[in-house]
Amino acid sequence: MLTKEELPACPVATTVQMIGSKWKLLIMRNLLQRPWRFNELKKDLEGISQKVLTDSLRSMEADGIITRTVYPEVPPRVEYALSDLGESMCPIMDAMEIWGTEYKKSKE
Repeated sequence: MLTKEELPACPVATTVQMIGSKWKLLIMRNLLQRPWRFNELKKDLEGISQKVLTDSLRSMEADGIITRTVYPEVPPRVEYALSDLGESMCPIMDAMEIWGTEYKKSKE
C-alpha cells in the first residue's frame, strides 16, 4: 500500500491511480457481484493476459482494494473479493454505470 507521501496531491488523481486502468475497473465490476477465482476472471475478462490479470490483482491487493483468500485444499483454491475499502468504491462504479447507460441511450 502506498504511503500518504507517495499519493498524488489531487484526490481525483489518487482515485485514478487506484482503479484507473481498464482491467482494474472490470475486475472490480466482477468482484462487486461475488468473490471470483483467478481462472473465472481470466475467462470472463476477454482479452486480458494472464500477466496483466496477475499484476492487476497483486496491485489491487497491495492497495487494499481486494482480498485474496487461499483455502487449504488440494489443489489449493484461491478467491478474490472486494475488501471494505473496495466496497466503498461501489458508488463510483454505480455512477459510471449510470453515466454509460445514459451515454449509450443518447447515441440511439
